[in-house]
Amino acid sequence: MIQTTRRNFLKSTLGTAAVAGASSSLPAWAKPLGANSDIRIAIIGCGGKGGDHIGQLLGKAGTRIAALCDPDDTHTADHANRISGKQGSEPKIYKDYRELCQDKDVDAVIIATPNHLHSTIAVFAAAHGKHVYVEKPVSHNIWEGRKLVEASEKYGKDGLIIHHGMQRRSDEGWWEILEWIKDEPLGKMTLSRGLCYKPRQSIGKVAGPQQPPPGLDYDLWSGPREMLPIKRQRFHYDWHWQWPYGNGDIGNQGPHQMDVARWVTGQEALPASVLSIGGRFGYDDDATTANTQIAFFDYKPVPIIFEVRGLPRVDMDWGKGMPAYKGGQVGNVIHFEGGYITESKAYDNDGKTVKKFPVTDGAGHLENWLDSMRTGKHDARWSAHTGHVSAALCHMANISYRVGKPTTDTEITTTLNGDAAALETYERMRQHLADNKIDVKMDLPTLGGHLTLNPETERFEGNLAEEANAYVKEDYRPGFEIPDHV
Repeated sequence: MIQTTRRNFLKSTLGTAAVAGASSSLPAWAKPLGANSDIRIAIIGCGGKGGDHIGQLLGKAGTRIAALCDPDDTHTADHANRISGKQGSEPKIYKDYRELCQDKDVDAVIIATPNHLHSTIAVFAAAHGKHVYVEKPVSHNIWEGRKLVEASEKYGKDGLIIHHGMQRRSDEGWWEILEWIKDEPLGKMTLSRGLCYKPRQSIGKVAGPQQPPPGLDYDLWSGPREMLPIKRQRFHYDWHWQWPYGNGDIGNQGPHQMDVARWVTGQEALPASVLSIGGRFGYDDDATTANTQIAFFDYKPVPIIFEVRGLPRVDMDWGKGMPAYKGGQVGNVIHFEGGYITESKAYDNDGKTVKKFPVTDGAGHLENWLDSMRTGKHDARWSAHTGHVSAALCHMANISYRVGKPTTDTEITTTLNGDAAALETYERMRQHLADNKIDVKMDLPTLGGHLTLNPETERFEGNLAEEANAYVKEDYRPGFEIPDHV
């Protein structure tokens, strides 16, 4: 096994400088993958999702897990034994992704790290000749998502593939739905809605900064972020609910449903405006993201609404399950003049089922990436651009929320008057909170900024633009930058 240290790495001539000097051509040792050669894959981020990818790849013909990379030794140790026992060869072990990306015995990487490292690693890996599969959201902010698209365009000319982890793009059911609605059997589409009704209990409140887990290099884990005091008890998951690392549930589970909501409308760019409303209700903990949130995107002619609910159906009682909307909880509801589609079924306005579609849950999505690497042909369905736009919608919603302020129920209702769908969505959110004994007249929701975006520059303009644009791009520590020239 290979064990390396950050100090030795930074003393070498490799690292960020190697990216800064990269041309539009891939390194000489990066070559197209033939139909008969094994694809040598490295897993970067070997926690829960990374472990799932390992399970998918083990025993898959034509692939070999060549390396594992994680700043936490405990994440790589067990998997290394599992891999060597199954495939007969021991994977190389890295703690620093920058060293891994220099390894000429690796063809491709799967990135399953915390969100704040997704684009940073993906761009670095692409610049060093690695094919990339990056989990959702492909970015932690709008700017770096655009950098991922630029990297895909630059290195894709040489056959490099960047693929995202939004499996619904490979779901046969949704492809059948898109084909079926072309003839408008339910009339014209009027609204596209995404739902994330997923139970999220309190992460608790620690008395003070915590120590990183034994065996974890917190410097490498932090990556582009400063090494902030650790303010959560469960280190390896609850970063999802803290802004420096995660994007809340709208940016965690949400990208799957946000992507479908946009996909069915045919929109390929960001909308001209966004408004989000929400808050963290029901408990006081160390999380900073919203657990209840709605977002309105002004696409024309079909707007998009997204809803997040992390609290239970009623009485703050998790045993009573989660609420649902038109039969959906984590999924999509597409509204038409004459009915609606909830996931795998189409209904008329009376709620009668008129059509059923297959449910494949995106089976074959990973295989599509492997096939793309072998053929050198990239399908736009799972391109970096697709991943970027759908992730950026989540970021837009969160930016609106973060520049907003607690606002009375009356003011929010007045703001939404004139938009029947938005007002109805807010009234249902208010009732949901009341069902959990939360009075919005006392516990004020945050009314986000009604922000205007220039879809060409992907920057905000007009009201609250300066405050909003401060979140479009974050700060990057030396050694973990995304090059501006990419």
